[in-house]
Amino acid sequence: MATAVKAEDKLYRVALREALAEEMERDETIYLIGEDIGKFGGAYRVTEGLLDRFGAQRVVDAPIAEEVIVGTAIGSAMLGLRPVVELMTINFSLVAYDQIVNNAAKIRYMFGGEVKVPMVIRMPGGAGHQLSAQHSHSFEVLYGLIPGLLVVAPTTPEDAKGLLKSAIRSDNPVMFLESMSLYNVKGPVPDGDYTTPLGQAAVRREGSDITIVGVSRMAVLAYEAAKQLEEEDIDAEVIDLRSIRPIDWKPIVDSVRKTSRCVAVEEGWSTYGVTAEITAGVQERCFDYLDAPVRRLGGAQVPMPYNQGLEKASIPTAEDIKRLVRATLGKKVDA
Repeated sequence: MATAVKAEDKLYRVALREALAEEMERDETIYLIGEDIGKFGGAYRVTEGLLDRFGAQRVVDAPIAEEVIVGTAIGSAMLGLRPVVELMTINFSLVAYDQIVNNAAKIRYMFGGEVKVPMVIRMPGGAGHQLSAQHSHSFEVLYGLIPGLLVVAPTTPEDAKGLLKSAIRSDNPVMFLESMSLYNVKGPVPDGDYTTPLGQAAVRREGSDITIVGVSRMAVLAYEAAKQLEEEDIDAEVIDLRSIRPIDWKPIVDSVRKTSRCVAVEEGWSTYGVTAEITAGVQERCFDYLDAPVRRLGGAQVPMPYNQGLEKASIPTAEDIKRLVRATLGKKVDA
């Protein structure tokens, strides 16, 4: 008889910290590099205490130069180390976009597989904290469209730990996207060493009426919306994408062939976004099963406002998801 794995409720940020510490204990080639990750403990306290535990050679405080941080990590990965980069926000990764796209993503291919780039770039993103237009966006699609990268976005503390451990062990560059709004979320994290496979979506709730595919934090809101829709006798299935590149199509296709309707939700701009890919892919794979057009929902098509009210109005909510679900089901929708 299998023994049940114990799980303790932990914060998302603590789960990430545990993953880093356990992997650094396991493999001496792993090191961390980023701005204020050492003495300060990271902008979101994820690396707190790791400098004292592993020393300055393995927890490296870097200058404010994202292209240098990422370039250093790429070079060291090519030479056999396994760097884990922390960038303060995904917005700042744009400064290093050339290094990521033209070097990290392409080197293994250009060298015929003889040189690997085993590295992870951790980046918080998303809005809701009045950090304005240069600190608050969701740019998942900018990395999801690049061959050679793996792109993941965990939504639970359990997946935050399990996916980060898998990302660190991968021989490919992994963009590890963390929603700022999830750092203080608490949930069960299994004891012991475990990993969550890269490239697999998760069915968070089974249903029969409609499929909701959520990206990053929107998967959490999709689940909340689905629970509330129960009161209206709407049975929604919720799929947490988890992997943005590659997309795990099987659970999405299986779900839509069952429900015949689909809504996809992301915090970023939906025009040319991750949800654009989801809706196109569902239409291609499930056309004969669809009873309604595939719909998508994303953030307002503006730079993120600083004003608290405007910022809130720019981000999809559970109510927005519920409204779109009702419309897709052909039910009356409030104006």
